[in-house]
Amino acid sequence: MKLEILLLGALLNRPSTGYELKKFFDTHGRFARSNTTMSQAYRTLASMEERGWVEHTIEERPGASNAKRYQVTEEGYTIFIDWLTRPYNPPTRFGDPDLYARLGYAGFMPVEQVIGLLDIEINTRVAEVARYRHRDRTRFDEPPPGYDVELGAQMDEWLHRRGAEAMDHHIASLIELRRRLLDGEPLNQDSPPTIVRTEETSR
Repeated sequence: MKLEILLLGALLNRPSTGYELKKFFDTHGRFARSNTTMSQAYRTLASMEERGWVEHTIEERPGASNAKRYQVTEEGYTIFIDWLTRPYNPPTRFGDPDLYARLGYAGFMPVEQVIGLLDIEINTRVAEVARYRHRDRTRFDEPPPGYDVELGAQMDEWLHRRGAEAMDHHIASLIELRRRLLDGEPLNQDSPPTIVRTEETSR
């Protein structure tokens, strides 16, 4: 996820100082983008300010250094909404953060647009399961010297099954989320989604 978008989203939640942004990156922000440093954030904020996406005011603090409080400009808001509402092209890996980053800002979209986003993701992953779930996963014609064939085969199968389970759960969760949005139900009820099995998903 681009740091500019993450910063715009954070500052749309609330105008923030550098210290407050650090707290954000230490908590919520760490799940949206890996290993973001404050030096990266400050450089990016400076570039965004030059482009007119954010601006800052100075907060005087007696006995301490003054602080810059950043907020999003109208142009920055437009940039953020353009990213949020542009056509969604699912990445090849379903775990990439773009979908969940958009869902995290669903409050900026009409519910019909959120459902459309889910439709694209669900249809893409169902098609992937149908096409790739039972692919030929033979690794070697002849294993290279020193390769433990039995261990390698068992590990390949373990990884394949865990990946399949994760994909099925991902699809089922989105189907359930879509249903609740359509029906106007609360999204955070405790009942887990029904896992979509391979045979069902492939149809």
